[in-house]
Amino acid sequence: MLSVNTNVGAMIALQYLNKTTSELTATQNHINSGLKIANAKDNGAVFAIAQNMRGDVSAFHAVSDSLNRAISATDVAMNAGQAVSDLLVEMKGKAVAAADLSLDTASRNALNEDFESLRDQVTNILDNAVFNGVNLTDGTSSSLTALVSADGGSRITIDGEDMSLGGSIVTISSGASLSTAAAASTMITTINTSLENVNAALARLGSSSKQISIQNEFIGKLIDTLNGGIGNLVDADMATESAKLQSLQVKQQLGVQALAIANSAPSIAISLFR
Repeated sequence: MLSVNTNVGAMIALQYLNKTTSELTATQNHINSGLKIANAKDNGAVFAIAQNMRGDVSAFHAVSDSLNRAISATDVAMNAGQAVSDLLVEMKGKAVAAADLSLDTASRNALNEDFESLRDQVTNILDNAVFNGVNLTDGTSSSLTALVSADGGSRITIDGEDMSLGGSIVTISSGASLSTAAAASTMITTINTSLENVNAALARLGSSSKQISIQNEFIGKLIDTLNGGIGNLVDADMATESAKLQSLQVKQQLGVQALAIANSAPSIAISLFR
């Protein structure tokens, strides 16, 4: 039927053109954003899965930050412990020298001054072994806890090692001296005990640091894996989208021409009245 009121061909052509234009807009959005699923409207189920995974990634980044802080605090403690161990080695040398019965008073006093300077340096080192308000070497922080799971339920605890003078690890008192040969001889035994204790404490800190580092490395790999999974779900394939864009552009041009032809059909009715 030829009608000037109703042009079925033009309506059909317009429907196809609108559909093509809609697909072209979606493809352009995919190319602009790099995402084939940018919001829930694109694909609600996949978008929800991706968002949940993004939440896990964000949580694991927080876990990684927590582990990095723990690693840094433990490294500071280990450096301080190593310094204390080195000081004890020097102090032992001074004590052995001061234990010599033939030593004159001036020499013994000189050795004692060096010993006391080294002794006091232990406290100075421990006082400054602080990272982010945590000191694992002077007894102010008995332990440090780091996150290891995205829900915050699992944690790693690093026990502090109190290396303060007169403690259970460094048994040398804050007033210790080498004033006499007898005191120096006794100090040798005390230093040996303290040195063994400090080295054992360093071994424990080293084990904790290794445990944290292994966990942090795993978290880093897990984050990369999750990001890759999210990309597989929502990222656009640019090669496919480029080919689709060209196809839709040609299809749109043809649709415009088809609509123009359909719109010209009613003009044929004029020829019937000539």
